[in-house]
Amino acid sequence: MTDDTGDDDERIVGVGPWEGEPPDDPRLDPELLAAVDRRNVADHYRYWSVEAIRADLAARAQPLHLALLNTGRDLNIGSLVRTANAFNLASVQIVGRRRWNRRGAMVTDRYLTVEHRPDVAALLTWARDRGLAVLGLDNLPGAVPLEGRALPREAVLVLGEESAGLPDELVDGCDLLLEISQHGSTRSLNVAAAGAIAMHAWMSQHAAPPSTPR
Repeated sequence: MTDDTGDDDERIVGVGPWEGEPPDDPRLDPELLAAVDRRNVADHYRYWSVEAIRADLAARAQPLHLALLNTGRDLNIGSLVRTANAFNLASVQIVGRRRWNRRGAMVTDRYLTVEHRPDVAALLTWARDRGLAVLGLDNLPGAVPLEGRALPREAVLVLGEESAGLPDELVDGCDLLLEISQHGSTRSLNVAAAGAIAMHAWMSQHAAPPSTPR
């Protein structure tokens, strides 16, 4: 196996064709072994097929889900999906419109469980059936600071769209409504940034350090 780093100043990420006899490993993709692997995956997964990566992630996924309200094709949804992949969340639930803006996901949704719920009521039913605590994130009256808050381990974190936030129906169905404390002049955080902060807060309480070097 070779790392194709190139001779110019721009770093080339990935690996070229496998050198020598390829390993006998069913997780590896013959086409990638014969060509190059420039995908946005950790080095541990170089040459692995999409199906093998999905299976490996699913086997050790965190018991946290992410739900995203999709009513206006928010560009932040793709970024949040990418963050959910980085933390290996159990699933992403797209609520509302089935089609969502994938641009910011950088194809990381291929390796995640991404499901659709037609509306808030369906999401809440899905969560209750699985015994998941519903954690809403919005700077609304009644929200409690995320900082220092003990978070349920088996939960779904719900975020609204950038401008609309969480609807009343969702707020009423939350087990815990959280907000991120701010100290500047802006009224709110970008929803992709807020979601990443909340996911990391949960990870810092419940996730063990990764066993595979990056």
